Amino acid sequence: MKKETKKRVRNGILIGLVLLLVAAIVFVFYLIDLVRELPRPEKITSFQPSQATKIYDRTGDVLLYEIHGDQNRTLVSSEEIPDHVKQATIAIEDQTFYTHAALDWKGIIRALVTNIQRGEFTYSGGSTITQQLVKNVFLTPEKTIKRKIKELILSYWIEGQYTKDEILTLYLNQISYGSNSYGVESASQLYFGKSVRDLTIAESAFLASLIQVPSYYSPWGPHLDEALERKDYTLSQMLKNGYIDEDQYAQAKNQTLKFQKQNLGSIKAPHFVLGVKDYLVNRYGLEFVENGGLRVITTLDWNFQQLAEESVAEGVQRNSELYDGHNGALVMQDAQNGHILALVGSADYFDETIDGNFNVATQGLRQPGSTFKPLVYLTAFMRGYTPDTIVFDVETDFNASSNPYASYTPENFDGIFRGPVSLRQALAQSINVPAVKTLYLTGMPNVLETAQRMGITTLTNPSQYGLSLVLGGGEVKLIDLIRAYSVFAQDGVLHSQTSVLRVEDSNGTVLEEYADTPVQVVDSTYIRHINDILTDTHLRAGLFSSSLPLTLFEGYDVALKTGTTNSYKDAWTIGYTPSFVVGVWAGNSNNTPMRQQGGSILAALPMWSSFMNKVVHEFPTTQFPEPEPLTSEVPMLNGNYVYTVNDVQDSETVSFPLVHSILYYIDKNNPQSELSPGFNPATDSQFYNWEIPVLEWARKNIPSFEEMYNKRSLYQTGL
Repeated sequence: MKKETKKRVRNGILIGLVLLLVAAIVFVFYLIDLVRELPRPEKITSFQPSQATKIYDRTGDVLLYEIHGDQNRTLVSSEEIPDHVKQATIAIEDQTFYTHAALDWKGIIRALVTNIQRGEFTYSGGSTITQQLVKNVFLTPEKTIKRKIKELILSYWIEGQYTKDEILTLYLNQISYGSNSYGVESASQLYFGKSVRDLTIAESAFLASLIQVPSYYSPWGPHLDEALERKDYTLSQMLKNGYIDEDQYAQAKNQTLKFQKQNLGSIKAPHFVLGVKDYLVNRYGLEFVENGGLRVITTLDWNFQQLAEESVAEGVQRNSELYDGHNGALVMQDAQNGHILALVGSADYFDETIDGNFNVATQGLRQPGSTFKPLVYLTAFMRGYTPDTIVFDVETDFNASSNPYASYTPENFDGIFRGPVSLRQALAQSINVPAVKTLYLTGMPNVLETAQRMGITTLTNPSQYGLSLVLGGGEVKLIDLIRAYSVFAQDGVLHSQTSVLRVEDSNGTVLEEYADTPVQVVDSTYIRHINDILTDTHLRAGLFSSSLPLTLFEGYDVALKTGTTNSYKDAWTIGYTPSFVVGVWAGNSNNTPMRQQGGSILAALPMWSSFMNKVVHEFPTTQFPEPEPLTSEVPMLNGNYVYTVNDVQDSETVSFPLVHSILYYIDKNNPQSELSPGFNPATDSQFYNWEIPVLEWARKNIPSFEEMYNKRSLYQTGL
């Protein structure tokens, strides 16, 4: 048995060796075949970047922007590049550049561990300067093992044929620094308006910090603070590696960088286009977008975009004179498919005085004011409340604690309290106190769940919000509000919001094409009641008064909601038909409050109305579906707030008017259900806060109520 076992082991080893030899031979032939495909490394000095990526409007006829279509490259010799430029690049990109032979094995292992931790293998990370040079010059951005092997072989060839200084100089002349800038000389001129030979240590560190993701760390984008932090990190690595001393480090870190004004060349709809560019870079990688010759068909309607820019410019000029409001933004979405048809991120992209390059529409977090109210009332209807439900619009302190400093007593926009109002009237006329009560009745978690379901992405931490959320107490993005209102426009259906219709490579192969994925996120029963309220121009008249004509479009069913924050920092108008949604924001980029004019502020509505009048006739006069009635037999939910009860006193039956807050009649978590025999409304923390002002209103407004109330004790009413 021992001889047979030894024989089997020998045979197994022999077979394993044979298989290993065969695998090695196959791999050698694979490498030989692969090497035949490789370009000669001497061609690196004659390399030129490939085709530009072109971004078009939805017709494919209007060119909006070319990414690297007008490359700005000036080659410089090694002697013209200061040592601190080279050292900054090495410190942040490849600290072992002068000691490795093409590969940094420690870096590769670190990248591999990171990929494993992320649960994916991206064939990237740990690349040396030599590998990056090879990848940019010779190879495509495809993430395959074959391409990685080619990269490794070519990197070794390059290292064998060129000196380290030659490789570094080639790299600094070829690499992209963003904004159509190739090479360090071009980047130096673009960002600092000077030759590379004149760069300071701090400026050199900043340029080196751009290399990883130029579009993200651009000094003209929303991530400048992060870019400056990365610059400081680069300086710390230069200090760590002995390239600069402590004094140079401190001086460079404290230097205030002065950037040139942004020059984008020929560009249309800059905020929209640069948003599309960021999307492409995130999806395909920077090198492929800059060099791959992509043809990108967007959703933008160039005619609508021009009208939107015109309306925003005119509106901001008016607001500057009336309210000291110097900026505005507008988004238009096709409600039927999620296409962004027009997007204006600011009044003027190139106006630094208003931070014009910041895209308020997609990146700005602003309080939405009353434009958030429809989401609260929608949730209330979903929870069992009806449009006829009565709540009392009376001065109310919502503080449920003994802390007098925690008082929350909201006011209405006109300072008037209206007494009993229906939810329908409260929403149509944007009355604040009933809105706060509706949020309390509905429940914060339920409202936030509805908001997220409809496309609001920012309200993710319930502990941060109080009852003021219904008045705009949480921050949202205009683009998200447009998505949420598109659900109203589409009878409860959410369409995937998109700015890109199709992307083709340089050969015409379609890399991606938009496919709508509609989802019914809210029952249309409740959506139709919101639409019915927001299109009720007669009920709306109580809110708009003299500005009502700005909200009317003959023959069209247009729903509308406005909003203004208490501090007048933000003004909003969002309106929609079954076909499209338009939202406008007005204010100041630096959050400076606007100034009231005549006791009010009307900054966003005229801008919105101007644009609507220019585009509404391009769409059919479709009407919203009529809602089915939401009825109830429960007091207050059925629209009745005064009930007559009979009581026997001294053998005589006496009738009394019964008036209470809604909390007296319902369990707010199940408003349509019958109350349990032991139900006690006083256990609700808000009951007396609501009840006492209601009784005060009744004493003042119902004849003989005071006398009747005194005859019938609170105890006898069931309390």
